[in-house]
Amino acid sequence: MHSFMDAKLMAKLLRQALAERGIEITHSDGLELVSRQFGMANWNILSAKIDRASSPDETLPVGWFKSGKSPHLYDARIDHENGSTVLIVAKPEVLHNVRGDDFCTVMQSVDAEPFRGKRIRLAGELRTEDAGTGATIWFRVDGAKGTLLFDNLELRRPDGPLVGTQGWHERSVVFDIPEEAQSLHYGFFLKGAGKCWSRKFALIEVDDSVPTSSGKGPVLPRPTNLDFGQASAN
Repeated sequence: MHSFMDAKLMAKLLRQALAERGIEITHSDGLELVSRQFGMANWNILSAKIDRASSPDETLPVGWFKSGKSPHLYDARIDHENGSTVLIVAKPEVLHNVRGDDFCTVMQSVDAEPFRGKRIRLAGELRTEDAGTGATIWFRVDGAKGTLLFDNLELRRPDGPLVGTQGWHERSVVFDIPEEAQSLHYGFFLKGAGKCWSRKFALIEVDDSVPTSSGKGPVLPRPTNLDFGQASAN
């Protein structure tokens, strides 16, 4: 029994069978018809699926792994054509299933012990192509009873997620790591459709001159603008 991996052979056999009945089609037409048999919109989508199946390992840098709400809807891999960056891209054959709240992350988890009591800055550079909902970095600090600190910049303006097509931008999160911290988790994610590349991640200690992120979203130091009299800067 043939599978989608045999699509080119199936297109050839289909073309021969139709020719015997006096029906002439091109090889390209045969590929398009076979693609429809496998539920794909066109040959380009099926061809991409075949290419991935021929090289099934999604190669990520050592120490990094793929996760998120919907990792099965995305490819994540080193993109050697773009300077050994890491790419997350929504799979074209399931693009119709990708919704705005679906996301895939490439991440790391590390022991918090060397970072306790220190001010730590996570930074990374991102660029996007047709990113639907957005792409951003994230940083989470966990203790014995759950999350202690978390920020993914989604509520930040203007230095929040990258949407649409944008060139390289740095994003960062700064936390004072509590003594009760047990593990650090961080990475970048693409939410919705499109593509996102990342490079130059760094997790370093900084001094008190670098302000911290709240760890709870954009928390203000005091009640501000309660009468709505000051308009947004955006």
